[in-house]
Amino acid sequence: MTLTTRPGAATAYGTEPGDPDRAAFLGGPGERLTPEQVTSFVASALAAADVDGASVCLVVPDGTRTCPLPLLLAAARDALAGRARQVTVVIALGTHQGMSEDQLARHLGYDPGDSEATYPGWRILNHESWLPETFTTLGTIGPERMAELTGGLMNDLSVDVRINRHVAEADVAIVVGPVFPHEVVGFSGGNKYFFPGVSAAELIDLSHWVGALITSAEMIGTRGVTPVRALVNEAATMIPARRLALCLVVASGTDTLHAAAFGTPEDAWAACAAVSAETHVSYRDAPVRRVLSIMPTKYEDIWTAAKGFYKLEPIVADGGEVIIYAPHITQISVMHPHIAEIGYHNRDYFLGQWERFRDQPWGDLAHSTHLRGQGTWSPEAGERNRVTVTLATGIPEDVVRSVNLDYLDPAAVDVATYEADPDTFVEPHAGEVLYRLRPRAP
Repeated sequence: MTLTTRPGAATAYGTEPGDPDRAAFLGGPGERLTPEQVTSFVASALAAADVDGASVCLVVPDGTRTCPLPLLLAAARDALAGRARQVTVVIALGTHQGMSEDQLARHLGYDPGDSEATYPGWRILNHESWLPETFTTLGTIGPERMAELTGGLMNDLSVDVRINRHVAEADVAIVVGPVFPHEVVGFSGGNKYFFPGVSAAELIDLSHWVGALITSAEMIGTRGVTPVRALVNEAATMIPARRLALCLVVASGTDTLHAAAFGTPEDAWAACAAVSAETHVSYRDAPVRRVLSIMPTKYEDIWTAAKGFYKLEPIVADGGEVIIYAPHITQISVMHPHIAEIGYHNRDYFLGQWERFRDQPWGDLAHSTHLRGQGTWSPEAGERNRVTVTLATGIPEDVVRSVNLDYLDPAAVDVATYEADPDTFVEPHAGEVLYRLRPRAP
């Protein structure tokens, strides 16, 4: 295998972008859709879909994504009633931990233990990535095609494409989920709910490492078909089910939609990514010395709360600091304990010592770079990082420092004091909005 890096690689590769004009669409930047508008849109969209007599698999986000699923699934339930032969809901966990029955009930909008009363006949399942029997193999992406899709970032490498068998065995697979700026793929949503949402580790690790090679700072919020989006789209073409998507643009931290689109995953995603780019990206005129990222409780470990770093790091000055403030978090990663052994390092730290790290899970290496950010490494100078990453969480100080991060006692954090500091930017609901510096006029 040959590994190469190409700054600026996040352009169009391998597959054609979706056409937003082909998707049914409602809303736009700055709009606030009413529940009645959303329900009517979903009903109309599914009424036109070919689902009669079909087994339908709905692939939906887990609790780390803001999305009004009770509203959307109630509308889908009514639209599919008497038409779909069978409906299965699969929670797109990727490699996140499974949701408990109480969590699923809150997330999907039913009484714990009684989903049948709200969604009669539906099966509701976690994507159990930890069980081998979860998956079925769809095929392989070979070395030549891999090189094309990734713009030469990956050569002499093939990957098996495995997916949750409930998706593969359905007649129709429908993604229902939001679109946000994303550190690996540019903008989330669409086919990303299949890969990595309900896929096996091989493609998850590979896709995340491709994004890490480009770097989160360059990839996040990049529009169009990035190398990772090309890889995801290619894998999705192997799914035997007919693929559709209800993509959404959610007002961050709320259950209100700015926009909704329905069509193929490529077309619906393209329509919502354009709105997300105008809705979920906030610009500042000058960098700040410090950011205090206040993490919502839906982020249960640093693996998911890392969004509080990479969505705000772009506005931090060289030598500055990002503080992730989350007293409720007590673990580095529930599902990836190995990250505590690897620690958090920049991309060049791993590439410069590739023989040492090549056999580690690439998804873990990618996550490590996402939280550590930009920097350099050399045998002579060691690792030098652009900004300091500080955890003010319930994780013990010795554990925090052992993974190459700085520690701050969460009890010492006075949010009001930080808000009064002109050198500090406080984000009260970190994790979904991407902050960038406004481009300077030529």
